Amino acid sequence: MSNIPIIIQREFNERVRKKSFIISTILMPVLMIALMAAPALIMEYSRGEQKTIAVIDESGLVAPRLESDEEIRFEATDLSTDEARRELTDRFGVLYIGRDILENPSNVRLYANSSSSLSVESSITGQIEKVLEAEKLKAYDIENLQQILDEVKTTVTLQTFRNDKSQEEDTQAQSSTVATVLGYILGFVLYMFLLIYGSMVMQSVIEEKNNRVLEVMVSSVRPFDLMLGKILGVAAVAVVQILIWGVLIVAAGGFVLPHLMPAEAMAGVQAMQQGVPDAAAMSGMDPEAMQALAAMTDLGYILKIFGCLLLFVFGGYLLYSAMFAAVGSAVDNVQDASQLQMPITLPIILALLMMLAVIKDPNSPMAFWFSIIPFTSPVVMMARIPYDIPLWEILLSLAVLYASFVAMVWFAAKIYRVGIFMYGKKPTLKELFKWVRYKY
Repeated sequence: MSNIPIIIQREFNERVRKKSFIISTILMPVLMIALMAAPALIMEYSRGEQKTIAVIDESGLVAPRLESDEEIRFEATDLSTDEARRELTDRFGVLYIGRDILENPSNVRLYANSSSSLSVESSITGQIEKVLEAEKLKAYDIENLQQILDEVKTTVTLQTFRNDKSQEEDTQAQSSTVATVLGYILGFVLYMFLLIYGSMVMQSVIEEKNNRVLEVMVSSVRPFDLMLGKILGVAAVAVVQILIWGVLIVAAGGFVLPHLMPAEAMAGVQAMQQGVPDAAAMSGMDPEAMQALAAMTDLGYILKIFGCLLLFVFGGYLLYSAMFAAVGSAVDNVQDASQLQMPITLPIILALLMMLAVIKDPNSPMAFWFSIIPFTSPVVMMARIPYDIPLWEILLSLAVLYASFVAMVWFAAKIYRVGIFMYGKKPTLKELFKWVRYKY
């Protein structure tokens, strides 16, 4: 065991002293935010030029009320349908609305001159539906109908309190929106860490095996100590990176943000943290924004989240890195590792997909069991933790995860001590299991 700390120190220093570590520590949060915001930005800026649609309205009810926007511009035409389809080829399309549209809402056709899209069709049908609904309401002969409809519109703001946590009134309101966003971010962070740092161990083993460094090292170090030291050394790098992020977020949320916020807003946040039901109304801020600020400035909540993140990143990495190290020892190059790596990456991808089910219902049986199964628990459990799940579930998940790591290290070490001496042949899964049965 005296050799393991030396190997850990070597693996840790080799990575932390590189400029790439500093750059990735700074850019990784920015990159993850960009990846999560990319779909929304792509949808926002991927709109093409405004599409002009000629409208033929035989009913005379719909066309005058269609409103143009940045995506679609409507223009009425007196041409017949056949004439418009032949002559107006410079338009995006021709929209035909039948005379009996009120009785037959399906009597609507769009003759597009190029490929249509779901957003264009949804925009057209949405506007027509509103016009038809308004026309049907006129049949009830209600005066000032539009004014009445505008006046009765009401927005309800719901504040949720955990009755199973405390019966006292000073319990802080829980925001499902904040928990959903935070759970998605944390689950995505675990997904990235497991893939990046697990692959880092595999590539390191492959490089040292090709350079024949391992043959020299195993003359004075047991293969098990070498593998465990390599795994723990890279794990220390991941832990340091998370601690740096944790310190920055705690400093920003606990000390910087309160000084940047207006005094009235900060007073409302403190009132919400103390469980005042009407804190958002008193401050005049949006309740969801107030709950998000209350979570970001709550040091206890931030420390709890980062403590759990640290435990699950460490445990999940240890489990997967043992498998990645075994794969790296069994092959001679990264290309050959792809086939053996697939059974390892599939559970990580499955966990990312299960995270969406957790966001829909964090207390469902499926969410619970996938947060206990060690191969998916790091990602799924971190997505559930912001919903303030019971402590015993977190402890049970951690216990199963770390126990599985011990078993996986024993299993991977048997493959590792044989694989590091194998060259020139890519083993099959059957051969890997045969290596596990070898006795020494």
